Amino acid sequence: MPGHKGKKVLFAEQFDITEIDGADNLSAPDGIIKQSEQNSAKLFGAKKTCFSAEGSSLSIKAMLSAFIKNDDKKVIFAGRNAHKAFIHSAILLDFDVKWLYGENSNSYLSANITPEYLQKELQNNEKPTAVYITSPDYLGNMADIAGLKKVCDEFGVPLLVDNAHGAYLKFLNDDMHPITLGATACCDSAHKTLPVLTGGAYLHFGADAEKFIDLDSVKDDLSLFSSSSPSYLIMASLDNANKILAQDFTVKLNKAVQEIDGVKKYLTSLGVVVTKSEPLKIVIDAKKCGYTGFEVCDLLKSHGVTVEFYDQDFVCLMASPYNGKSDYKKLKSAFSGFVKKPEIKRQEFNLKTERVLSPKQAYFAKKVKVKTADALGKTLADISYSCPPAVPIAVIGERVNDCVVKALNYYGVKEVCVVE
Repeated sequence: MPGHKGKKVLFAEQFDITEIDGADNLSAPDGIIKQSEQNSAKLFGAKKTCFSAEGSSLSIKAMLSAFIKNDDKKVIFAGRNAHKAFIHSAILLDFDVKWLYGENSNSYLSANITPEYLQKELQNNEKPTAVYITSPDYLGNMADIAGLKKVCDEFGVPLLVDNAHGAYLKFLNDDMHPITLGATACCDSAHKTLPVLTGGAYLHFGADAEKFIDLDSVKDDLSLFSSSSPSYLIMASLDNANKILAQDFTVKLNKAVQEIDGVKKYLTSLGVVVTKSEPLKIVIDAKKCGYTGFEVCDLLKSHGVTVEFYDQDFVCLMASPYNGKSDYKKLKSAFSGFVKKPEIKRQEFNLKTERVLSPKQAYFAKKVKVKTADALGKTLADISYSCPPAVPIAVIGERVNDCVVKALNYYGVKEVCVVE
């Protein structure tokens, strides 16, 4: 193995190997992979770093498993804008979830969880196994991780962060990475913002992780959910990234941030409403410009610009240090004739609803697909969320109410699965 035997049949076979002598083994590394993971840990200032060749989706499941398995409560306080990998973890690990909805969020993709909000939730409920947040979220909002960690420390609870979109935060002039800010553990999708092949990710553990878990057993948690044949091409890209990150990446990154700031200011001068967001993301509030997100996306596509994500309300673009000046020029030219129109009022939905079954119970129940309107009053059994953004509008196991039906229709969901 592999079947191509290193011969060039497709394109990169000579670099595609498996667990042969000298290549080490990701699930139990004691050689070159172990050394490379240790190099990454030093770069990110982590107590321990593990590679994932299956993205942050694997890292999230393993991270939750590590903290859940030795705790009798098995309750996670989680930001409501969690990625579907978190829901999948709840199904597989069968833990309880208390959703944190935050304050004044402008989309189901965001949950404005402040230290003050978290303190009230922890004061008014039994102590959970862990607190889990997404930062940056899909709209580029960043949580006060240092402030949230201070609250978590007060209650003796670990803070876990889905930092899939923020691997680069470590290398800004002002380091804003969750591990630097005190997070107990976090995942990074290296492939989203660093020069790494798709699927390359990290699972980092911070300074206080050993207070809660056995770091030596974390590889077991990763193995529980991962393939026994991880891609050596992806691991090689993570390894090669170490050298790049240690050399000139910080200079490239901060030049890119300056370039992106200039683009944001230019768009704002034209009347485009650019929301406050993490440095590498450009988020346009289409409705405040008088357009739908679909219309703005079509405008960009017509000028050869591919967006990361769009919906009725927003358009998100993700840049990196490897975008060239021609990319930014193309983006600016797409808006050269832009005319701002009267703001379109954005619909807001209260998605708090009654939980009927746990995610695991609902997933394994008999189910049937129905039109969204016919789901009213029924228990959702659906985990098929579009990706991006892969954030559930309504959560499996919860009862579908009027607001949920309206939200599903608003975002173009025509059919859902419900418990039969």
